[in-house]
Amino acid sequence: MRKTISKRKRKVSIITIMMVLLFTILAIIIIFPVVCLVISAFKPSQEIIRFGLNANLDFSIMNFQNYINLFTGDSDYFKWFINSLTITIVQTLLSIFISGAVAYGFAMYEFPLKKLFFSCVLLIMMIPTEIIMLPLYKEMINFKLIDTFAGVILPFIAAPIPIFFFHQFLKGIPPTFLDAARIDGCTEYGIFFKIILPLMAPAFASMGIYQGMISWNNFLWPLIVLKSADKLTLPIGLSTLLTPYSSNYDILLAGSVTAIVPIFILFLLFQRYFIAGMTAGGVKG
Repeated sequence: MRKTISKRKRKVSIITIMMVLLFTILAIIIIFPVVCLVISAFKPSQEIIRFGLNANLDFSIMNFQNYINLFTGDSDYFKWFINSLTITIVQTLLSIFISGAVAYGFAMYEFPLKKLFFSCVLLIMMIPTEIIMLPLYKEMINFKLIDTFAGVILPFIAAPIPIFFFHQFLKGIPPTFLDAARIDGCTEYGIFFKIILPLMAPAFASMGIYQGMISWNNFLWPLIVLKSADKLTLPIGLSTLLTPYSSNYDILLAGSVTAIVPIFILFLLFQRYFIAGMTAGGVKG
């Protein structure tokens, strides 16, 4: 019996070591390009063109000149940053609230064609966004929302992935919570705002990080909708640094590094809720 237990412990320890090694290798593979990006952002353009992105720490040529040029040069970096920040905050807040309300309706109420509508949500999840961009663009033209922040934000505030995620999370909440609130005289709106929203805090944090990252990094749709130079988002603005006549790779890399910082800070602030929400949303329902 003891031999059997010891064999099992050895087997478990070997599997654990192998898993640690595997994920360590994967982490190195994922982090290494970011390390190269950060290091190369401190090098002059000639060095980047000659040797490309690399992790070579040559302190004799590394300096902060790229960041100085980015913040004080001809680029409208701060305007791009504010535009991206505005779009990201508004779109993320509207998306998680509206998607949460839609998911609440699917999870807690019975109504005709409920399964059909929810199946449509699942179907939309399988359709790449690029396929529907042309009809979305025509719709924005009809609503006269071209070259506006509203045209960037509104088409994606009811996103299928958050709806599905919130639906799975809400299926784990006992219906007795709602029944008890109704007995106490709480209205349906009161139930949602006073009971459901506080319980969904971990799920909101998880989808807030996800939606914030998607909105912050979004390139193609804002590129299609926005026309004015003063309304460009950060990804589009940084792409304008590369032209047929000049390639400002040094400033582009510095801007790319600073573009990572807000999402990194967002994840650090809400990582505890992110893990809790992803776990709850994945196992309930």
